[in-house]
Amino acid sequence: MEHILELARARRSVRSFDGGGIGAEEREKLLAFAAAIENPWGLPVEFRLLDAAEHKLSSPVITGERWYLGAKIKAAPHMEEAFGYSFETLVLYAQSLGLGTTWIGGTMDRAVFGRAMELQSGERMPCVSPIGRPAAKMSLREIVMRRGVRADWREDFSALCFDGDFSRPLNETEAGAYAEPLRAALLAPSAVNRQPWRIVKDGGSVHFYCKHAAGYVSAAAGDLQKVDLGIAICHFALCALERGLPLRFSTADPGIPAPANTEYIAGYLPE
Repeated sequence: MEHILELARARRSVRSFDGGGIGAEEREKLLAFAAAIENPWGLPVEFRLLDAAEHKLSSPVITGERWYLGAKIKAAPHMEEAFGYSFETLVLYAQSLGLGTTWIGGTMDRAVFGRAMELQSGERMPCVSPIGRPAAKMSLREIVMRRGVRADWREDFSALCFDGDFSRPLNETEAGAYAEPLRAALLAPSAVNRQPWRIVKDGGSVHFYCKHAAGYVSAAAGDLQKVDLGIAICHFALCALERGLPLRFSTADPGIPAPANTEYIAGYLPE
């Protein structure tokens, strides 16, 4: 893949596709790449490419799509984070191939997609994505949606990243070698662009928290904001790995006092 930070900067949520679909060679590349994806929680994610016509798949916010990227995971602690990490790894690979995607968690018929994925008892399918080449022009529907969620807006670095604890904002200069991986994390997509991640750099360690908002948890999908955290952690980890930073993954809460409704998710510690 290209540099992770550049892929994260270039990617946008595509809701208007050219109707041409994706060829057999690209489908083979995607599935081969997907089969090798791992996540830090060690929870397997099963991917499938779903023919929209064959399975009668659609979304009211998407036009011109012919294929969907589907995935499922067994219900378990941290399944949402693991799903987000693995799915986004494949999304970034698709971006490197010139293919467009957009995360869909709410605007789909879960029963229809569940049948296409052959979803079994004890399995979850938090999200899916259409996949294909972006249309030459966005549909009016897409333009309105992007404006509605301020799709190109991101919180300032210092509003989401902190130094040592939540009382001291962190700026990019102070982040040092972690500046680019943190910037990559902050470019992650999230449900209605909520950007629920809060990140504390404590010396050589980096800790990820979820700032919860109401309305993102369901029995069928789990906690979509934890999926968002998995996406942000994916961006950070892949960028850090690319830059040779010696870090190891941890789910041990460091005990840093956190604001209300803010839950510890995971961290990276110096090796």
